[in-house]
Amino acid sequence: LNMTRELDARSNRYGRYFDEFEIGDIYNHWPGKTITESEDHLYCLLTMAGSPLHIDSNYAKKEMAEGKNFVIGTYVYALLTGMSVNDISGKAIASLGVNELQHLLPVFHGDTIYASTEILDKRVSKSKPTQGILTVKTKGTNQHGKVVCTFERSVMLPLKVAD
Repeated sequence: LNMTRELDARSNRYGRYFDEFEIGDIYNHWPGKTITESEDHLYCLLTMAGSPLHIDSNYAKKEMAEGKNFVIGTYVYALLTGMSVNDISGKAIASLGVNELQHLLPVFHGDTIYASTEILDKRVSKSKPTQGILTVKTKGTNQHGKVVCTFERSVMLPLKVAD
């Protein structure tokens, strides 16, 4: 008799269960990502955030101290979040919010961004005892090892079901 058990899509997805995280652990996400001018411009135009700070190189040469455009901060945040999904929120049931988003240094076209995430807190949900709330802090650094962006976020994850 060949008995197989079908698992739901979430159990086969990448990522970790709530129980697999320990407070204080740090996940170094890999690989890094070099940000190109074209993807930054596309992001700006898709989100209707076409400030000359981000898309007008002539303006940057004349008006900005660095003489070059900044990568829009929401793209840096989105990139860092995406880089952390495989390790942190691949099995997430819900994203519960973001706190303390800080852009500490400008990011420029051609910079390479790396991400790491520290586990700050975890607790089993009071209203949903098969789920837990994980709070993490993600840090983005550039190719020089300088911190460019940090933020805290909370996600709801399933607890691992015993076989």
